[in-house]
Amino acid sequence: LLSPREIEYQIQRILDDPSPPGPGEDRLGALTAGNRVPWCAVRKQYFSSGVNKRSLDCIERAAFFVTLDDEEQGMMGEDPVGNLDRYAKSLLHGKCYDRWFDKSFSVVVYKNGKNGLNAEHSWADAPTVAHLWEFTLATDAFQLGYTEDGHCKGEVEHSLPPPQRLTWDIPVEVQEQVSISLSVAQALADDVDCHVFPFRDFGKGRIKKLKISPDAFIQLALQLAYYRDRKTFCLTYEASMTRLFREGRTETVRSCSNEGCAFVKAVESGEGPEHCRRLFRLAAEKHQNLYRLAMTGSGIDRHLFCLYVVSKYLGVESPFLTEVLSEPWRLSTSQTPVQQLELFDMKNHPDFISLGGGFGPVADDGYGVSYIIVGEDMINYHVSCKHSFSETDSHRFGAQISRALLDLLSVLTPAKTENSQAQDKKQQ
Repeated sequence: LLSPREIEYQIQRILDDPSPPGPGEDRLGALTAGNRVPWCAVRKQYFSSGVNKRSLDCIERAAFFVTLDDEEQGMMGEDPVGNLDRYAKSLLHGKCYDRWFDKSFSVVVYKNGKNGLNAEHSWADAPTVAHLWEFTLATDAFQLGYTEDGHCKGEVEHSLPPPQRLTWDIPVEVQEQVSISLSVAQALADDVDCHVFPFRDFGKGRIKKLKISPDAFIQLALQLAYYRDRKTFCLTYEASMTRLFREGRTETVRSCSNEGCAFVKAVESGEGPEHCRRLFRLAAEKHQNLYRLAMTGSGIDRHLFCLYVVSKYLGVESPFLTEVLSEPWRLSTSQTPVQQLELFDMKNHPDFISLGGGFGPVADDGYGVSYIIVGEDMINYHVSCKHSFSETDSHRFGAQISRALLDLLSVLTPAKTENSQAQDKKQQ
């Protein structure tokens, strides 16, 4: 294996290579970004033998893909909030030809040294990717380190063989498909409305003092925010891990419950704080029970999906399964746990706190919401939707989430007058 300094040396050799890309080579990655059927057909016809197969095999045998992006990204400049959104959007899809979306993940390094991951979802879930990336960032910064002039520490073995450029033979027919795939992918990418923001007013520390599950608190805040944003409730997806079981992946928590809806309606209709608190406790207890059932293998969605697969295999039509599994998830949510906080001191090194990751909306008229509970005092949010649906807006929904969090804290924190009245009753 190469040391970090030797990897840097080899990457610099690649950057110093003056040879131009061959015809169709520079945007070849767009084939993995467009529709899958044309890529499958092109792959079989033009990449199953000869030089193209050898080069494709090199990519597919690699552990991951690396993109050296020529842009600068980060929370910087005169518009740090907007730049943070652009940073996330770039990691989600880039230019649509400078990522290899078939790989398990792509490491993207920007011109100014900022970096991130683009992960393909089928092989693993968010905690696995987050664990990998948090460990990598902490090890890079606090154990390996850099010299004063910015180079990786260590010595270089200059006799290392130079990197070998992959060669391709890209006929006109493939170049035409590359252009088509790129157009399809860019249309999808341009439609993504993405907003990332850290919520710093309070975090899980304050929530736990109220003897409430932080996840239940956040999920009920999302229900309140969505109701305010769209004036209705919707089928809501929350991912629960089933890692208690060998090769377990996820199960669905249907977190829009009758109890949650009753609480939201009570808050919005101006019911008294004691009544709202009672309804909130019922809703939070229901959510925790649903989460426990999902986590321990007693959820319903994977069961229903298996029944659907078997019905298709047997050729048995099931109107019930077809209807249930075709209902759109207009609010798709997921919490990504932070697992590597013991590797560095957050208070002394705030610049090394990861904002976590996000994903696009599942429904064309819905929202995707990823949240990351960081330490005791911060929650990071990634909100996404589509520009093509005029009634959703990621920034507006983000503001609704912040407002809902503050309102929930206010509802659940008894006023001093309530406390004094309760004390008076005890004394009487």
